[in-house]
Amino acid sequence: MSEERRVHLSRSAPDAYRALEAFSKTVGALAAANGIDDRLKELVQIHASQLNGCAFCVRVHVDRAVAAGLGIDEITQLATWRESGVFTERERAALELTESFTFISEEGVPDGVYDHVGGILSEQEYVALSWILVSINAFNRVAIAGRYPVPARQETSA
Repeated sequence: MSEERRVHLSRSAPDAYRALEAFSKTVGALAAANGIDDRLKELVQIHASQLNGCAFCVRVHVDRAVAAGLGIDEITQLATWRESGVFTERERAALELTESFTFISEEGVPDGVYDHVGGILSEQEYVALSWILVSINAFNRVAIAGRYPVPARQETSA
């Protein structure tokens, strides 16, 4: 397969990319201040990235999820979270919100989702997760548009 040249947005407009990174850090601080731990933050970012088809961001956030203490069971069960028993009610609400934000052009955040999630998460948690989802969806679009590569991991020998 020949390598296709794509504009790399982060290199072509570094000031804009740095602003997106700064936005992401602000959102991360908001999340931490409002009770969203790294585990939940990484779960929703992996799931949004899966839904968007962003292999680059899935790799980044799986690595961060492992560092945050998520196990293989949770990471592999994300695609089937509705049928899986490994997620808490709070995590399930966040994953439901993730799907609404990621596919927001289809029907917005439906009243049923808003009411269900709002019955589980506080308003501050809802707001913080919403901003995380705005951020990751933006990063997904940057990486997908540029076809950021995700090479196979290199095995290391001990």
